[in-house]
Amino acid sequence: MGESEPRERETGTREPGLRERKRQRMYQEVSDTAVRLFLERGFDAVPVAEVAAAAGISKPTLFRYFPAKEDLVLHRIADHENEAARVVAGAPDPVDALRRHFLAGLERRDPVTGLNDHPQVLAFHTLLYGTPSLVARAYRHQERSEAALAEALGGDLDARLAAGQIIAVQRILALDNWRRIAAGEKVADVAPDAVRAAERAFGRLGAALTRG
Repeated sequence: MGESEPRERETGTREPGLRERKRQRMYQEVSDTAVRLFLERGFDAVPVAEVAAAAGISKPTLFRYFPAKEDLVLHRIADHENEAARVVAGAPDPVDALRRHFLAGLERRDPVTGLNDHPQVLAFHTLLYGTPSLVARAYRHQERSEAALAEALGGDLDARLAAGQIIAVQRILALDNWRRIAAGEKVADVAPDAVRAAERAFGRLGAALTRG
């Protein structure tokens, strides 16, 4: 790969990909800088101008990447926005596919499932769930996830109703796991309950949607 890249750059075939990677690095670096400052001093105590200065860019440039201050934080979970839609694409049983995907996330302690006690993960979730404007922005993220899932399920009213229920189940399960761990429970103690809760919730969801 290292030998072919110079030739590809010379012919111009990789230029869009290279630009996209550079853009994504900028997103990540600015978001990381912002989250570090927010964790140190609190979301409301750090102005956007300070984030821009710390990241080495101008305030207008920052807003070209992140239209709202809250987006600096929500960038951390932006890659999950279309995750449910991707999981159900082509699946014969969408709810079962999502159940297995969520259980796999619990198994690997994916932070998005709430079942993770790494100090940085806990600090990030405390920042997210403890800041009203971030909670409101997170709901917009969930609405987009729901819309993408509904489209993947067919786009009609039944699909939108199903997507709303599925996204709600995932959110509630993850939030319950995080709350228990944030309260001091160990991941090893929460994990069996988290698996049982997910199995039960997705089982009931599947049965309800089948009856519908």
